[in-house]
Amino acid sequence: MPKKEILKKAWDNWLKVVVAFVATAFLLLIMMICSMLVGGISVSLADIFKGMFVAYDRDVAIIVELRFPRIFVSILGGAAMAVSGVLLQAVMRNPLADPGIIGISSSSAFFAVLVTAFMPAIAFLAPVFSFVGGFLAFIIVYILAIKGGMSNTRLILIGLAVSTFFTALTTAFGQLTGGNSYAQSIVDGMIKSKTWNDVLVMAISVAVGAVLCVFCVKRCNILSLSDRLVGSIGVNVVRSRFAISAVAVLLSAASTAIIGAVSFLGLIVPHIARLLVGNDHKKLIPYSAILGAFVFLTADTVGRWIAYPYEISASILMAVVGGPVFIFLLLRSKKYA
Repeated sequence: MPKKEILKKAWDNWLKVVVAFVATAFLLLIMMICSMLVGGISVSLADIFKGMFVAYDRDVAIIVELRFPRIFVSILGGAAMAVSGVLLQAVMRNPLADPGIIGISSSSAFFAVLVTAFMPAIAFLAPVFSFVGGFLAFIIVYILAIKGGMSNTRLILIGLAVSTFFTALTTAFGQLTGGNSYAQSIVDGMIKSKTWNDVLVMAISVAVGAVLCVFCVKRCNILSLSDRLVGSIGVNVVRSRFAISAVAVLLSAASTAIIGAVSFLGLIVPHIARLLVGNDHKKLIPYSAILGAFVFLTADTVGRWIAYPYEISASILMAVVGGPVFIFLLLRSKKYA
């Protein structure tokens, strides 16, 4: 191929990636504004700006304390779940891997409910317990799936069984402790009562995960090769898989401890992201974070608006959309079977 054509192709790819990043970031900003304005208190964007920076306004103060934490939790949670999905798909070389589908989210939610319901004095450690639960589920699924040879079908079936088991336990414990609103919010996937403390916990967890992701990018790209080839270039496949999986579980567990178990977000977003920015994890991970934030914030905003004054949780909307997409991906090609 002539050098001129190579340069043109590289330029077109770069331009496509830049447009994807800028357009998605712009859509996220628009959705943030829409989310600020949706609710029982009607104020304009100008009033919000004036109430925050010029003169005190009671309605604006309420919005800042109630809607803003919800917006930031949705953004951080959506980004974390999407990146977790990218990392798990790279580790397992399975395009259907997702924290919700393989049981990580449900196990994380169960451990978070357990500590918040029965040990409220240390409820602030819910993300830590959530991480332990998520990693436990990952190890169970991975060990059971790898016996007799890893296959996509085996992995998904075992993951769904583990997910169903922990979901049932989480629901049961949530019903037994109906007085604990925080535990019930994890069970229901409702994020209407989040505070700035929740935002802080999410921000710290996502920041740590983002730093660790920097060290995962190269290994994620390498793991797309066969184990034999990866081993021949001096990379410890097992150690790399577990290290990257730990980062994925950290992001998923921290998100689950705050917003509850969310299925299919980590499945849908990486597939869309690959179509727009390609398979290089150097671009795929940050773009999936932005796209995941937009998708989940959109789901939460639509859930608040579509049945007002009632709410439909974002996790339910993601399941409604993600279920058909999951079936489509299963039927799309034999490689998913």
